[in-house]
Amino acid sequence: MRKINLLIVSTLLILFSTINSAKAHCEIPCGIYGDSIRIKLFYEHISTIEKSINKIKALSENGTKNSHDIIRWVINKEEHAKKIQEIASQYFMHQRIKPANKSDKKAYQRYIKQLTLMHKIQIYAMKSKQSTNLDNIKKLRELVHSFEHVYFE
Repeated sequence: MRKINLLIVSTLLILFSTINSAKAHCEIPCGIYGDSIRIKLFYEHISTIEKSINKIKALSENGTKNSHDIIRWVINKEEHAKKIQEIASQYFMHQRIKPANKSDKKAYQRYIKQLTLMHKIQIYAMKSKQSTNLDNIKKLRELVHSFEHVYFE
């Protein structure tokens, strides 16, 4: 029991020491955007989270023997989930998804769909931080795929 408490405390200390401020694209009207690059980064981060989850599960089968490796994979998983949230928020929500007038029904529906998908991406990135459930990864991939099609229609 004492080893588990030590593992939890160690994990929390490492996690809190690695928290950085959110880094965004410039948020000035520079006009330099790489939307397709950001989508590819979403997929890359999702794959990294998935690998981290699989490593955590495999290492956990051997008890506390691999506790340091488990901690590193947990940190890695959470950092990549945070990067998804940053891209979703700082890049797409703040800069790229433009409000549409309700009078233009098609544009407004597209706008609402983009917002909804981006919000769900943020939620499933959060859920991937909270657990090692691979269903969250599957849903995250599906949401990014849907967003990609709506955004680049």
